[in-house]
Amino acid sequence: MGDREVDQQLVERAQQGDKRAFELLVSKYQRKLARLLSRFIRDPGEVEDVAQEAFIKAYRALPTFRGESAFYTWLYRIGINTAKNYLVSMGRRAPVNAEVMDEEDEGPTLSDRIPDMNTPETELMNRQIVDTVNQAVEALPDELRTAITLREMEGLSYEDIASIMDCPIGTVRSRIFRAREAIAAQLRPLLDTGKNKRW
Repeated sequence: MGDREVDQQLVERAQQGDKRAFELLVSKYQRKLARLLSRFIRDPGEVEDVAQEAFIKAYRALPTFRGESAFYTWLYRIGINTAKNYLVSMGRRAPVNAEVMDEEDEGPTLSDRIPDMNTPETELMNRQIVDTVNQAVEALPDELRTAITLREMEGLSYEDIASIMDCPIGTVRSRIFRAREAIAAQLRPLLDTGKNKRW
């Protein structure tokens, strides 16, 4: 039985009033959701509060979950919307960090593409590249920033991103392409690449 089927069984049990089933879902996704939210909110205490609020919203909305998407996709959408609403209420805009993900993370990140050589020059260059990527991502419009964050930093599929962002896959592809182009434009001077080369 796959993850999605296990989640669906837990959701069905939780929908029937089994609080332990929902607690298992929280335990399974708490760390992943917090990591996602930390791409938008820098303060760890605030991340914890927003994650808790997202789980509360998910619990309250559980009767409306029909299983048309994976539970984590549905939860990520709630988490992102909760984070955006929190930042708007605080009068802030979401920053994004392009840091190396830990061993449990899936999918390549922008920082995975940076060469790993332990010389002072390459370490400085790597730091400049990471800073440039962070600044480029932070400058993106919300839709592009969310799409590129979910794809490059969370490793989600285009289908999952489309479900989370509630838009067609073609729109997701376009947003990711535009975000990559904007980031590439900022990286070209550092990497000394031509206009037709992205990285």
